[in-house]
Amino acid sequence: MAQYDYLIVGAGLWGSVFAHEATKRGKKCLVIDRRPHTGGNTYCENVEGINVHKYGAHIFHTNDKDIWDYVNSFVEFNRYTNSPVANYNGELYNLPFNMNTFYQLWKVRTPEEAKAKIQEQVKEAGITDPRNLEEQAISLVGVDIYKKLIKGYTEKQWGRKATELPDFIIKRLPVRFTYDNNYFNDKYQGIPIGGYNKLTEGLLEGIEVRLDTDFFKNRDELSALAETVVYTGQIDEYFDFSHGSLEYRSLRFDNQLLEQENYQGNAVINYTDAETPFTRIIEHKHFEFGTQPKTVITHEYPSEWTTGAEPYYPVNDDKNTEVFSQYKELAKNEENVIFGGRLAEYRYYDMHQVIGSALKKVKVHFGE
Repeated sequence: MAQYDYLIVGAGLWGSVFAHEATKRGKKCLVIDRRPHTGGNTYCENVEGINVHKYGAHIFHTNDKDIWDYVNSFVEFNRYTNSPVANYNGELYNLPFNMNTFYQLWKVRTPEEAKAKIQEQVKEAGITDPRNLEEQAISLVGVDIYKKLIKGYTEKQWGRKATELPDFIIKRLPVRFTYDNNYFNDKYQGIPIGGYNKLTEGLLEGIEVRLDTDFFKNRDELSALAETVVYTGQIDEYFDFSHGSLEYRSLRFDNQLLEQENYQGNAVINYTDAETPFTRIIEHKHFEFGTQPKTVITHEYPSEWTTGAEPYYPVNDDKNTEVFSQYKELAKNEENVIFGGRLAEYRYYDMHQVIGSALKKVKVHFGE
């Protein structure tokens, strides 16, 4: 007789939501994670009273009122608005592309002038059938925006030339003809007051959690503890890489505690030139409007993913999509195993999408 109804592998958002909802329905859950903390990539480390986003900037945004109400039932969210700035060789531009950006680039003041300038550059480029990311971007926003704000950043992010990247990565670019630096179009946006750990702690309250516990080191023994396994890790690892490894892009973070109150005046500044090796600098205190005497900054460096490195962005090209489809078929035949989340589904999820996916799976699983 199993001790638990569910063994949940991974204490990130997907696993935590599933554990919370199953417990609410009277089920007994055990959550394990190979890391020494819960929360997955949303985990925050407190440094000098500042909640440092340990695995890169996490900004919650959604149009779904139910999901917004759901997360706010565990922790209140503040009114943080994502308004990143781009630094191109020392020149500063507002993001996303909007009237502030166009004034900074061309000194145009009206939407009509800005549209004319973009259309003129798109026409000059004469690209009718974009075959790669570079051509796609130029055909949407022209050469100036592409060269200064897209090319260098994108090539650093993906570790490949823009001409070698598929056009679908950049099918749509947010272009606004208003003076509005709010990056997201979503109605609801913010950061949990006191950091993301409060959200995870709320979800996992009263649930048994074992950290520093690697599922694959004691797989049979751990699986035997529960009627059903909920697996949120890498799907290729679950099947012993029998169809080969799926590919990712990874990130490296260089954190610094500075003896000053305010380093850059904004939470996120992107470095869009090719020469600067990092893609952005994050100043964490600005996510929560901090007034601490010190500050923590993080330089974010994209890197090639190798086995054992942290997998961040799935490389959803044709080759990897084909490999994933083989694993997906294997997953269908696994009895008493539920697969869910960014790594198990091999797709890039925003946080609200992770929560929505877990809630949907719960409803289907419990026949509601």
